[in-house]
Amino acid sequence: MRTRLIPLLLVCLLALSAGSAAAKSQDVPLSSLVPTHRQQKTTLAVNQALEHFHYRKMTLNDRFAEQIFEEYIEALDPNRSFFLQWDFDRFKRNAHRLDDDLSRGKLDTAFEIFRLYRQRVDERVRFALSRLAAGFDFNRRESYRFDRSEAKRPKTRAELDEIWRKRVKNDWLGLRLSKKKEQKIPGLLRKRYEGLARRVRQFDSDEVFQIFLNAYTRSLEPHTSYMSPSTSENFDISMRLSLEGIGAVLRGENEYTVVQRTIPGGPAQQSGQIHGGDHIVGVAQGPNGVMEDVIGWRLQNVVEKIRGPKGSVVRLQILPKTAGSDGVTREISIVRNEIKLEDQAAKSYLIRNLDNAPRIRIGVIEIPAFYRDFRSASKGNKKFRSTTRDVRTLIRQLEQQSVNGILVDLRGNGGGSLTEATALTGLFIDKGPIVQVKDSFGDVEVETDPDPGILYQGPLAVLVDRNSASASEIFAGAIQDYGRGIIIGEPTFGKGTVQTLMDLDRFVPNYKENFGRLRLTMAEFFRISGGSTQLRGVEPDITFPTALDFGDHGERALDNPLPWARIDPAKYERVSLIQELGRLRQRSGKRTRRDPGFKMLIAREQMLRELDDRTIVSLRERDRRIESKRRERVLKDQRNAFLRARGIDPVDETADDVDQDVLEKQQEAIARIQAREAARILADAIRLDFSGWSRAAMRN
Repeated sequence: MRTRLIPLLLVCLLALSAGSAAAKSQDVPLSSLVPTHRQQKTTLAVNQALEHFHYRKMTLNDRFAEQIFEEYIEALDPNRSFFLQWDFDRFKRNAHRLDDDLSRGKLDTAFEIFRLYRQRVDERVRFALSRLAAGFDFNRRESYRFDRSEAKRPKTRAELDEIWRKRVKNDWLGLRLSKKKEQKIPGLLRKRYEGLARRVRQFDSDEVFQIFLNAYTRSLEPHTSYMSPSTSENFDISMRLSLEGIGAVLRGENEYTVVQRTIPGGPAQQSGQIHGGDHIVGVAQGPNGVMEDVIGWRLQNVVEKIRGPKGSVVRLQILPKTAGSDGVTREISIVRNEIKLEDQAAKSYLIRNLDNAPRIRIGVIEIPAFYRDFRSASKGNKKFRSTTRDVRTLIRQLEQQSVNGILVDLRGNGGGSLTEATALTGLFIDKGPIVQVKDSFGDVEVETDPDPGILYQGPLAVLVDRNSASASEIFAGAIQDYGRGIIIGEPTFGKGTVQTLMDLDRFVPNYKENFGRLRLTMAEFFRISGGSTQLRGVEPDITFPTALDFGDHGERALDNPLPWARIDPAKYERVSLIQELGRLRQRSGKRTRRDPGFKMLIAREQMLRELDDRTIVSLRERDRRIESKRRERVLKDQRNAFLRARGIDPVDETADDVDQDVLEKQQEAIARIQAREAARILADAIRLDFSGWSRAAMRN
């Protein structure tokens, strides 16, 4: 199953405190769902921007037009539960003409498809409501295909009715498993289905246009997207506000709201109760507010419900990723708060008394993001806050503690400032190139170490994972290319492209209207060795066994990503200091195979892989309960075995009376499993007396 990147930049507003307009409550007449003159002009402007400035050269032809058509259908009906095959075939016959229509700014087909979609949603909701009074036999052996993203489209209404009969039964069973009172379930589902139809009926012409135009841009490349004038205005407002909220980034996936990641320093991450991949199925305000079911809601509507002022409480009903789509939900409370820079800043700690090297002390520097206070720097403040400045201080503090080596932890670091990635690399090398940037015109610019000289010459390792992206990949890639340190962990995300915001007004002169913006991919990062970080990411020198299979994660999982590419390498001198990586891998492999922490992590990964690969669930209640308890028991047993091996008494994270100090100690121990093994690897390297550490640092 491919991952769809929903190009609604309003997802970033979840972490922000912003007043939002009240949700529209009026149905939009079908007669008003027609293209406007402004939208026609906007389409022509988008054509020009993509043709002249996008990194991937675009040609509007029949093949591309058919791809746009299929992307648009998938955007409206990703689970293939509304359109019949006949509907699809009817429009597909003329899909090849879409390129000619787009070249003229003609949008009639896009709006005709949406009007039919709205009709089909109304039909399906009426059918779903009719099933609520029928009741269901949950002892009957039958199954439901909940993921239809790659299934054949239904050919008849009878086939579609059967899909929806099972969907309603599955929804009912899900609420039973979540301990909802039986008599309340029909009312909850009625609100869910009626809400789905109501929200679709409230889409106006501009929203339909934005969906279609994003299907157009996604057909070219996943990070390019269109923002309508109203979306652009909300984006500008959000950028001027302080960071307040729960600190999470969401994406839409079928009819669910999924946590893409939590923001370092935010309440969601600090709570330890919500994680990437979790589904948010309900939202309530305050300690006693009514829990609203948000399955089927538009992403921006969920964002508006979760967002709120500092100090207020939001309650979320979560379906954990580890529970699977047939699992049991749980409720959590989070206090919205301001996300401070200090909470996202680099931090350090010491690892010592390692079982393989008791006398070696490893300093760990955690870098959650590549941050830089550009506003303070532009005002001439010489003490402005930045990643490099903070890490410089931490290195000096660690050296005062007589560390034998330093581990830079970039797990979960999604990137940030390119300036900081370049400057940070410069702390560990004397001089030289760091990264190459190729723009859409084919010009290549080499970013070099801005500050000749070296701060730290000693043994170095970098810990990365599947969520280390962009600037993290630039830093890790440069350290690896120079042979300056050991890269440890999992293959990184693989985002090697550069985006910019472009006002479309520039393409429509002599008009006073606002035409919105295009978030445009206009360049690509290349390592100094010549290969891109795009798609493949950075392959560690020593890979952890938690990297089971990354074929469907990161950039590799998105539709239409740019391919991996190579350009000429920059001029630099590599010093290969690690002569015995094989021995380091062998020693680490022996440790991780018997380590309770890695056994726990691997068991979790295997279970998540199993859940990701599954598309069908049982509709028999007994089977569902047995399977849910089996997964819960496996994860709990592995977790408890690890904690006891570390001398920690396990506590239930969901308990109301949990000891917060014990909980934090437990969460910290789990979070540092990989860091401790990376420290052991670095200690092994130090003990094997690699004399080339300083030489690698200085000879560039």
